[in-house]
Amino acid sequence: MQQTEVKEMLEEVLKEILKKAPFREWMSLKEGADYANVCYNTFIKFRDCGLKISEINGVKKSFKNRY
Repeated sequence: MQQTEVKEMLEEVLKEILKKAPFREWMSLKEGADYANVCYNTFIKFRDCGLKISEINGVKKSFKNRY
């Protein structure tokens, strides 16, 4: 699989997850991994594939609607 195919597949999976789980809008990376039902390291790989993470005062957060 090419990176674009993986990215598209991840986007579809994450959109489905977003529809089902009632989590906060802003989550820590650990909470984001739990929300996506993947391990922390996999969630970090999502970031490498284009998942947007915000950093404010050194604290990294993922925004639910950015998946």
